[in-house]
Amino acid sequence: MHLKIAMAQLNVTVGDISGNRDKILAALRHARDDLQADVMMTPELALTGYPPEDLVLRPGFMQRTHERVTDIIGQVQGIDLVLGHPWLDDDGQLYNSASWIRNGKLEGRYDKQCLPNYAIFDEKRYFTPGNHPLIIDVKGCRIAVVICEDCWEKEPISQALRSGAELLLTPNASPYRRGKHQRRLDTLTERMSETGLPMAYCNLVGGQDELLFDGRSLFLSPHSEPLNAAHCQESIVCAEFDQQTKAWHDGIGLRHDQLSFDATTAVGVCADREGDLAEVYQAICLGVGDYLKKNGFSTALLGLSGGIDSALCLAILVDVLGAGQVSAVTMPSRYTSDLSNNLARQQTDLLGVKLSILPIESLHESGVTLLADQFSQPVKELTDQNIQARLRGLLLMAISNQTGAILIATGNKSELATGYCTIYGDMCGGYAPLKDVSKTLAYELARWRNNCAPAIPEAVIDRPPSAELADNQLDEHSLPPYDRLDAIMEFYVEQDLSIHEIVARGFDEKEVRRIAGLVLKNEYKRRQGSPGVRITSRAFGRDRRYPITSGWLESGEDS
Repeated sequence: MHLKIAMAQLNVTVGDISGNRDKILAALRHARDDLQADVMMTPELALTGYPPEDLVLRPGFMQRTHERVTDIIGQVQGIDLVLGHPWLDDDGQLYNSASWIRNGKLEGRYDKQCLPNYAIFDEKRYFTPGNHPLIIDVKGCRIAVVICEDCWEKEPISQALRSGAELLLTPNASPYRRGKHQRRLDTLTERMSETGLPMAYCNLVGGQDELLFDGRSLFLSPHSEPLNAAHCQESIVCAEFDQQTKAWHDGIGLRHDQLSFDATTAVGVCADREGDLAEVYQAICLGVGDYLKKNGFSTALLGLSGGIDSALCLAILVDVLGAGQVSAVTMPSRYTSDLSNNLARQQTDLLGVKLSILPIESLHESGVTLLADQFSQPVKELTDQNIQARLRGLLLMAISNQTGAILIATGNKSELATGYCTIYGDMCGGYAPLKDVSKTLAYELARWRNNCAPAIPEAVIDRPPSAELADNQLDEHSLPPYDRLDAIMEFYVEQDLSIHEIVARGFDEKEVRRIAGLVLKNEYKRRQGSPGVRITSRAFGRDRRYPITSGWLESGEDS
């Protein structure tokens, strides 16, 4: 006997319960009528979106959720549905649940047992852990449901096996980070080898604030090769499970149907590329595209400096929105080189983007003159530089207010880590595509993007980086070379290594201590910065929570 299992790798919106319901039901009809599937599974908390955070604490939100669950139950006919949603029981306990629905009836409900409470997860703040398995018979096959983190721990799957399960269905909301897919595959394969249970792993796709869900749903069996769904693409995947061989049968191949309703890919000319940098670029594009779309923005603008960060951001925006929906502004000062002005014009001509030129020299002079009476000494160089950056932020925000276009902050992770950025200046913006992208990775992505199709003038990539806020200014005058800086930052921020451990890897202790001190000192800037796509194991924001006021800063990091 063969079972057809469909997985709806959906891009839902947190809080849009009715819209998500409609999307789920449309996918269900497609799985039933076009794919003739026996069962369709949604991702974890698909009805409300993930993570719903404190929305689940609002009575009206949970009441609407219960109403929409009832709506869905009444419309399920001719196919089973495994639906992810939060559930508030009569005793006031809130669960992260998956309901098994068949022909207008609820067959059973599984409550997630292992609640993650690390990194970006804080499910213990909201949910009560479940403790019972759910086993449902479909065509004589006993199928169990476990949810996301339950696959990373041994007990829930072992419990399902002891209860007679022959197949696992697992709804997930597993956020993307670079290299995450292989780690998922290794962990799931380990669980499968422990129990012998084949599984269908359905993951969420799409951007939610800082988080990005990459999809890549999986059909896994000890007796067949893994079948993978697409990266960063909303779709339905369908495969047959052979109950005799316990293998996912490839006789029909992997059905991979892009949904006809509201599918989001947002990867531009690079959609068919593969490899690590392709995955990162596509993830950033999807995160940016979903943030803009789900928050009602159809147009975007940025300040284009002639440097690598704004150039890469412009290429991303054009890939996501199209050139006609993007505008760029260059704001030269006395310190802006002709090369920067020319490169900004070259790139906008290359991509077909409108470029506005707003010189800030007169505003700069007026501002310094106006402030002269307030200062008891000549204007400090840092003060003068920040005046320029903030004037640019003022102009860009004014254009954003006037046009309704979202302003994109173009800073990268290396700058945010060390505070090499101006709060209320170049940090202005509603979203930061490169917030979790190091400077060295920005260069790699720019070169990769140009290999797809020319988008960034080569001179932008080749020139030494500079903020151009003072004569002959280069980043390396204030910071170590980015290859060293980014390596230290990765060890200190993403891997939480101590100074001694980093020094033992061959770095200069004085330099390591300086970088660590800058990271700690500039938490106040990052706390007021824009959200941005998370692509590493430790992004600034909800992923890394450090105090602004801290005695640790005074004593230094010396563990």
